[in-house]
Amino acid sequence: MSLPRVLTVAGSDSGGGAGIQADLKTMLALGVHGMSVITAVTAQNSLGVQGAWELPVEAVRAQYRSVVDDIGVQAVKTGMLASAELVEAVAELISGTDAPAVVDPVGVSKHGDPLLAASALQSVRTKLLPAATVATPNLDEVAQLTGVHVESEDDLRRAAAAVLAYGPRWVLIKGGHLSGDAVDLLTDGSSEHWLRAPRLDNRHTHGTGCTLASAIASGLAKGLTVPEAVAQAKEYVTGAIAAGFALGAGIGPVDHAWALRGPHAG
Repeated sequence: MSLPRVLTVAGSDSGGGAGIQADLKTMLALGVHGMSVITAVTAQNSLGVQGAWELPVEAVRAQYRSVVDDIGVQAVKTGMLASAELVEAVAELISGTDAPAVVDPVGVSKHGDPLLAASALQSVRTKLLPAATVATPNLDEVAQLTGVHVESEDDLRRAAAAVLAYGPRWVLIKGGHLSGDAVDLLTDGSSEHWLRAPRLDNRHTHGTGCTLASAIASGLAKGLTVPEAVAQAKEYVTGAIAAGFALGAGIGPVDHAWALRGPHAG
């Protein structure tokens, strides 16, 4: 049996809730083979990010070529890229790879710690977003990239148009930071797909963005359309948030294995 192969290009989260660790757990849970290119190492726990060290561009490029040239990929997902140099190198790599790319334009951590240099924003706009099959910014990242501040559902269309102007084929504007239901807008500029889920009363949501993007990439690797992959990913993430658990003294992670646990699992 040959499993679909998905490559994540992202930073390492030593606490295991987000980043490369969340990506690989998601891919395992969704039945694809996950592979990784580590762009940065973070010292991170439930309270925040205590330190971050990016890898040299040549180390990132070597990891990528090693995997893609030998094993091959059916989808690529990008997360924390840290610097303009890494953003531009990764954009060039995914542009030259014949596979859909899900770009999570990570700007800050769940705790508000910066994970992308301010000097890299223009590279994200002009190099990375044009290479994306699907871009998945949250509302803070939309504001950071476009200057559009979303305060209600009515603003989601304006935010989507602003991101699409940079060239991704599809954009998923994640409205999780709004009040009310968790509503997201997926659009390619012509068709719209509104995804709604009840807002869950669980503060343990570390890793939601990484998890969602990896779930979308997993669906695309299986041959799903973008709307199908996003809908299935939203369902998976909603379950993971519902099962999120306390870990350490701060914000715990979502449960990537929720769908694999039996009814009596503890």
